[in-house]
Parts: sequence; structure tokens; C-alpha cells
Amino acid sequence: MGPGVSIECHEAQKGLHIFEDHFIAEIINPETGEVLPHGETGELVFTSITKEAFPIIRYRTRDITSLNPEPCICGRTHVRMKKVSGRTDDMLIIRGVNVFPSQIESVLMKSRDIQPHYQLVVDRIDNLDTLTVMVEVGQEFFSDEIKTLQNMEHKLSNDIKEYLGVSAKIKLVEPKTIQRSEGKAIRVIDKRKMS
Repeated sequence: MGPGVSIECHEAQKGLHIFEDHFIAEIINPETGEVLPHGETGELVFTSITKEAFPIIRYRTRDITSLNPEPCICGRTHVRMKKVSGRTDDMLIIRGVNVFPSQIESVLMKSRDIQPHYQLVVDRIDNLDTLTVMVEVGQEFFSDEIKTLQNMEHKLSNDIKEYLGVSAKIKLVEPKTIQRSEGKAIRVIDKRKMS
């Protein structure tokens, strides 16, 4: 059966071919467990069909992805899995929108003036969820004039709104000001759970 459950073909590189002769793959709604149709995004679930000593039945991977049943140009006909976009244990629900820190990171990292350190602060004010994204910028950029910083905040806020469909307030901060725990950045502070 091999060490993995899927592989990406060299020819197309448009998703991982799942070894359907060994596994049944499903996508479910992570909250309800309802099976979703091909093409919809949800949590990946596997059932092994050839493993005897340690079978798995509807194993929830916590990975968020979607499945594509169309045959690949490489000739394989196994269902393909899209690149994992996040994990259900990282997922935040903000104003009814599923948000993953990795999605916000992908927007932030498109800017060369941003450092790879950010923090999401989620709160609830007047019964509405709010999202503040604190982002470290390079020392040389932080010393620029205020108008330049405001333009950067506005651009990042628009990029996040366009990509995720959720509004976020951007707060640019100096290098090394975002709290780290044992060298690792704390990515999410959810104040809704603290009250």
C-alpha cells in the first residue's frame, strides 16, 4: 500500500491523485459531518479498504481541501485532492466566514515589506466579530512617513477583504514586538473565548 495516500503527477501538477484502490476519500462539513459533493471545500476523511491489521474507518484528517473527480491529463482517473488550505483545528469563524491563519499569511507574504511575523486578534464588540491583524514590518519600512504606513495598512486590508470576504483592521508594528512563546509566534488570540 505504500507510505502515503496520494501523489502529485509530474505532468499536470494539479492536485494529488488519491490511491482509490486503497482508500475511500470524502469531504465533509467539519461541523455537521455531512458529506459534501465533489468540488466543495471541507474536511478530508479517509477510509482504508485494503489494510487488514489496522483499518481506519472515516478517519478525520482535520485537513481542509476539496476533491476533483475529473480524469487528469496524465491519464490517471483517480480522484484528485486540492492543496490543503488549512486545518479545522486552526479555523476561525468570523461573521459566518471560515478563516484560516494560513490564508491571511498568504495575503501578507505577497508584500516584500512585511516580516513573516503576524498575529490575529479576534474579538466581539456589540455582538459583531472583529478581526485585527497585527503585522511586523521591516525596520527600514517602519521608519517611513505615516502616510506610507497608512497606505500599506489600507492595501493589506483591501487584499484580505477581496481574498477572504471578511473585513480586517491592519495594524503595522515594529520588528520583534509580536509576542513569541519559546521562539514560536502565537498566531491567534481569540478574545471571544476569554469572556
